[in-house]
Amino acid sequence: ILIVGAMVVGPEYGPVSLAAYGLATRRPARVWRGTRALAFGLPIATGACALFTVALRVTDRVPAAYRAGARPLTSFIASPDLFAVIVAVLAGVAGAVTLAEARHGALVGVLISVTTIPAAANIGVALAMGRPSEASGALGQLVLNLTLLVLAGALTFRTQARLLRRPAR
Repeated sequence: ILIVGAMVVGPEYGPVSLAAYGLATRRPARVWRGTRALAFGLPIATGACALFTVALRVTDRVPAAYRAGARPLTSFIASPDLFAVIVAVLAGVAGAVTLAEARHGALVGVLISVTTIPAAANIGVALAMGRPSEASGALGQLVLNLTLLVLAGALTFRTQARLLRRPAR
């Protein structure tokens, strides 16, 4: 529930789009501000998930199936694949298009968050559960997604700027 709630808020939507826009417009200060916000915010979220998981372990509230390694609905978060690439690229494009069209809102925040928040949360949970290889896979997923979100967003911003400069026929 906490992870879904964080996705609705989309706290990383602003920093991701700021970094993408800064890259597209060749403004390193904006890239730096967006990247810095992500570099501080996501580890805090990861740490909160780790602390929450430790609390669940201490109170013996971790489901037995999860302790045994059964995670059919979340195991993909720690295993980047082609579909992860496709989702991240499409989310980056959607975010840039909606920002450029001044139609951004909560839904786009969810699109961006679906590629970042689960991976960041899984890093903390996996570390707290003593699964460093799963945490490593989730970190790989997070870095891949953030990179693709920013690059796809920047490319979309540049493409839109070029298209808007053309005279109407």
